[in-house]
Amino acid sequence: MTKPFEGIRILDFTQVFAGPFATFQLALLGADIIKVERKGGEAMRFSPGSKEWAERAYAPTWAAVNGNKRNIALDLKDAKAIEIVKRLAAKADIVAENFRPGVMDRLGVGYKALSEINPKLIYCAVSGFGQDGPYKNEPSYDGRIQATSGIMSVTGHEDSVPTRAGFAVCDALSGMTAAFAMASALHQRHLTGKGTLVDVAMLDSTLTFLSPTLCEYTIAGKLQGRFGNQAVSRIPTANLFACKGGHILLAVNLEAQFEKLLACIGRTDILDDPRFKDWPSRIENEPALRKVIEDAFAEADADTWEERLNEAGAPCSRINSLADAVNHPQLAHRDVVQNVESPHGDLTLIGSGFRLNEGTGSIDRAPALLGEHTDEILAEAGYSDGEVADMRASGLLD
Repeated sequence: MTKPFEGIRILDFTQVFAGPFATFQLALLGADIIKVERKGGEAMRFSPGSKEWAERAYAPTWAAVNGNKRNIALDLKDAKAIEIVKRLAAKADIVAENFRPGVMDRLGVGYKALSEINPKLIYCAVSGFGQDGPYKNEPSYDGRIQATSGIMSVTGHEDSVPTRAGFAVCDALSGMTAAFAMASALHQRHLTGKGTLVDVAMLDSTLTFLSPTLCEYTIAGKLQGRFGNQAVSRIPTANLFACKGGHILLAVNLEAQFEKLLACIGRTDILDDPRFKDWPSRIENEPALRKVIEDAFAEADADTWEERLNEAGAPCSRINSLADAVNHPQLAHRDVVQNVESPHGDLTLIGSGFRLNEGTGSIDRAPALLGEHTDEILAEAGYSDGEVADMRASGLLD
């Protein structure tokens, strides 16, 4: 079946996580991604989480977002490499990069230069703070954006210090925003016949996902604090509770669900208690309500309560490890977790977050070795075998 972005070619200069995650989303859906790495490989290939895989220049964090991409390695400080980039850009639909603003311009392959070669080109630039404004040249990393955006101020427990999310959430949000932006620009080009500059700022992207929390402040003047494991609804039964030998997370947000929770733990009697007659009363008397629930939960472990409560209609989950999550039977059923054969054996990677009836996202090509597709990419750009051999002899190619 035809995938949505088949026939679309993206010249991808992105590195680390946010940018590669963005182009990976379109690669899953059929786009031809030509990843241009610097000679020696980008730093993410050598991420130190696993010494064994870093020594292979194939770190898991890099491999996670670079499947389905072809690879060429160039020294962009070399004029011959810039000539290659311009040839490739002439036949590309999108150029994606996440350098600091101005870097690609100084190399001679920024939006202005490449759009003169290819007026239909979509040029997607991902940066921390955007292509203009007083902070445009500031370096940015996920942690900085988590702190700057306010995410850390609302993460953690009330009596604890501000806390980072447990993964690079701002990189992920920015990458997904960039993927949506590129798809939007492609549709706009379909309507206008013209290319465009797509300016994606990590801070902007993060704020759009924070909008419900931010609007509590901008509209009602309420600043959210840190609520630990409690849901943003502030409902006391949407929180973490102790049980025998561990914990369970309740997501009981509705009155009917609350009644089912009490029926499951054998405490429907407290529905007549004025302390628990409605949500405002339950919030006010949260410690007493917590004691009722945890006294009941103490009789069984999280696995048992998860089965009982979900069957009763009171949503909850035990706290899975990442190993538990990746082996969840629902994910296996939906092909979210996919296997692909790589130069280093079979790899398990994470695919698209949605499905289509036809042409859905899939990982069909392992993350590439550095420069693995150099010859075929240069041949497509019109270089002869002899020219490629001369480039390699000169040290231009990795």
